[in-house]
Amino acid sequence: MSQSTTAATGLSSQYAAQVTSDLERNVKEQERISTDIAALQQELASLQSDHSVLVNVQQALGITSAPVQSAATPEATTVPAPREKTSAEPSTGKRARAKKTDAPATDKKPAAQKTASKTAPKTAAKSAPKAVGKTEAKSASKAAGKAETAKAALPTLVELIRRHLSEQSEPRSAAEVSTALDQAHPERGIKTTVVRTTLENLVARTQAHRSKQGSSVYYTAPTQQDTAPTADAAQAEEPK
Repeated sequence: MSQSTTAATGLSSQYAAQVTSDLERNVKEQERISTDIAALQQELASLQSDHSVLVNVQQALGITSAPVQSAATPEATTVPAPREKTSAEPSTGKRARAKKTDAPATDKKPAAQKTASKTAPKTAAKSAPKAVGKTEAKSASKAAGKAETAKAALPTLVELIRRHLSEQSEPRSAAEVSTALDQAHPERGIKTTVVRTTLENLVARTQAHRSKQGSSVYYTAPTQQDTAPTADAAQAEEPK
């Protein structure tokens, strides 16, 4: 009886020492793995931040390729608490070290590439308004040039009045001339007072003839007799 009791006591002490050693090793391994997990989570957060910056740059450059989703999210990186090691699992520490060794190393992004990723959206945002402003200025300048060219191609009011009088076989009043020109050119908004003043200027330069019928004044195109004295007078004034 005493020998069996002594053997049982020695075996219990041996198992107790083994379990205590395994527990200490398990706790240290958990601490080491927790530290590694925290470092990997920091690297993952940095990569996700760089991914957001690159997506913004891609949108600013107008690239329409399919967006690339990040491989993991903060919610997916949550790691469950490890179970405590018992005497029935003596090889847990070795398995954990093997998993740590087989884990792929995460490539860190060079500092120069991170700087370029952060500055690219600002540069694109600054250059875009300038390019748009120059394009709008060029378009406005071209439109103004076309408008001026089209305006210069239109006949003047004096030319329209002289042409109209030359096409008439009978004298016309200022109101009749104004009505006819306004119907032919409604976009110009021709007024009777302006037409009457222009006709009087043409009469003063012998480029139109004025006649009265009662209280009404009528105008006709100049004849050769109206223009001949002016030509003779011009020749007389020339120095010999």
